[in-house]
Amino acid sequence: MKSERIIKKYPNRRLYDTEVSRYITLSDVRELVMNCATFKVVDAANDSDITRSILLQIMLEEEAGSDPLFSAAMLSQIIRFYGGTLQGMFARYLEASLDLFAKQQQEMTQSWTETPFDTMTRLTQKNVEIWADFQDEFMRAAGFDLGGDRQDRQQKSNESS
Repeated sequence: MKSERIIKKYPNRRLYDTEVSRYITLSDVRELVMNCATFKVVDAANDSDITRSILLQIMLEEEAGSDPLFSAAMLSQIIRFYGGTLQGMFARYLEASLDLFAKQQQEMTQSWTETPFDTMTRLTQKNVEIWADFQDEFMRAAGFDLGGDRQDRQQKSNESS
């Protein structure tokens, strides 16, 4: 198994990729991300991990482009979570959401051999189930008693109808 790729950031703000023994740019780091390469960026002066900072710089450059991913309102909402009691829960929620989205994107790409309508129907049903389960976990973590799991409540609802 390949070890984690190390990129060093020097005081002159240059990035050095130790795997290929050359200086690289933020665009090169972006390519590593796009290729799902595992890497770590360290400050050459003190070996501290600055990977998140470099990734945020890449996001900032992308957001400054003509087709940003985040609206000002969305960024404001995210900023409001910092320091709040739900910061950790929000981080886990956002990470789980992105993981789910990436998995569904991969499934959709792989399943286009089926009819598009069948694919969309199946993914929509799966998405509803996953989000319902995730919402249940979120509510339980917040201290709400939902009275059993989602399937039990759904069955009781169907029986009373």
